[in-house]
Amino acid sequence: MFLGIEIGGTKLQLVTGDNAGRITERCRLSVDTAHGAAGIRAQIDAALPQLGRQDSITAVGVGFGGPVNWRTGRVACSHQIEGWSEFDLAGWLGKLTGAPVFADNDANVAALGEAWLGAGVGFNPAFYATLGSGVGGGLVLDGAVYHGATPGESELGHVRLDRSGTTLESRCSGWAVDARIRESNRQNSEGLLCRLCGHTVGGEARHLGAALAQGDADARRILEETAADLAYGLSHVVHLFHPAVIILGGGLSHVGEPLRMAVQAALAPQVMEVFQPGPPIRLAALGEDAVPVGALRLAALGDSK
Repeated sequence: MFLGIEIGGTKLQLVTGDNAGRITERCRLSVDTAHGAAGIRAQIDAALPQLGRQDSITAVGVGFGGPVNWRTGRVACSHQIEGWSEFDLAGWLGKLTGAPVFADNDANVAALGEAWLGAGVGFNPAFYATLGSGVGGGLVLDGAVYHGATPGESELGHVRLDRSGTTLESRCSGWAVDARIRESNRQNSEGLLCRLCGHTVGGEARHLGAALAQGDADARRILEETAADLAYGLSHVVHLFHPAVIILGGGLSHVGEPLRMAVQAALAPQVMEVFQPGPPIRLAALGEDAVPVGALRLAALGDSK
């Protein structure tokens, strides 16, 4: 039995499962940022006994929401939760579980899950882009995460879109799209998208899909602008790594097929002729299980070495 853990800025998941990716038990908790990293560790400590016999766990895989030294399992930092910097996550979890621990950035772990049992099945290499509160990426080659030289990762969100330093994350993350929608709503307070958003501030992007379904012009313009920026950033991925597939995950991917089609259409003109029309763009298939399933795979791969 393997233990898979997802540690995010708002969500904590612990699952047990086997080396086929079948989840047998699950504990899902919300993170209280006010309690910091110590609060999350207390939640993990309290949740472990709920997941059956700990002495049957053979290895632990962790997807962490921030930079991690995957060789040592030590956290570099968290951009969302205080108290994680330089924490020996693998050492601490190893003492709790009595099992070897393998930790990696959550985007890498989600990429591993999608390549194994999700939208990346049958494609090699597979690139995964997560579009959430930030923008992250992961490349899976021959069934394993490609890291590059330490501390290299597939930091898609930090790809520059121009020489002034505009990053992909500053244009295509959930909060960036929220800001784009708020500006649109200020200019068109009578529009459908504005009416759907109401007076709440934050999370406006969750209304984009409904507005698109009703043919809203503001929603279509914002979708096309976002897709153009994302495709431009992904064109660098295509030229450098030539993945067989690009998978879109994270909260913004819930816009669904309109986003996938828009990115696919915008990517082709950005790709050199010999690579035309570029790799297929697919939506993530595992949903909220991408990181937990990837964590189970990470544990299984580590345990087999």
